[in-house]
Amino acid sequence: MLDVLVVDDDFRVAALHAEVVAAVPGLRVVASVHTATAAIDAAARHRPDLVLLDRYLPDADGIDLLRRLRQPRDGAPDVLMLTAARDLASVRAALSAGAVHYLLKPVDFAVLRGHLEAWARLQGRLRRAGEVDQREIDGLFALRHGGDDAGGARDEAPPTARRILDALQASTGEQSASEVARAVGVSRATAQRHLSTLTRSGAVALDLRYGATGRPEHLYRLAGAGEHRA
Repeated sequence: MLDVLVVDDDFRVAALHAEVVAAVPGLRVVASVHTATAAIDAAARHRPDLVLLDRYLPDADGIDLLRRLRQPRDGAPDVLMLTAARDLASVRAALSAGAVHYLLKPVDFAVLRGHLEAWARLQGRLRRAGEVDQREIDGLFALRHGGDDAGGARDEAPPTARRILDALQASTGEQSASEVARAVGVSRATAQRHLSTLTRSGAVALDLRYGATGRPEHLYRLAGAGEHRA
């Protein structure tokens, strides 16, 4: 079992990210905290394999915390940044400090799960004994950066993605995955896979709208169409 620490200043977001982690076989959440101080304490106590880390924390900058978490040479956890910070300086700083990836908020949960599954597969392969060839090494590095496994749309025809973009362009507002599926004439699962890939590529923007239940509704629109709120 691989241990994951969730760090986010918003308790609702932290709980949602923890749900995604818990849904991935082989992963478990050992703690969910909301400050850098609590994150340092939890990391020392639980020695997690992976940390999901927010950039904006009330008592420290997430990039500084990333550097601190990655300081130990032996047993340092991998860190996946989940943040609304879109400036290249933040991305460069995170990569330089050793982040395994950098996902923009609001995070598409299907994309997050894909990255978590790829990371878990990577850990499983790295813990095996024996020698590897170049093909295996290439596969390990592909998983290290999310690879095709996190994309989720390899088995679908490219025209479907274009039809989804056309449907979003024709809409007068944000659309849910179910609404996109009905407009295009595909299953919700197919629409969701394509929307996740298009969101990762930057062609589609994802917004979260919180309702009375506390669980967010995922709404999609073409990137640049209207003001984006993270």
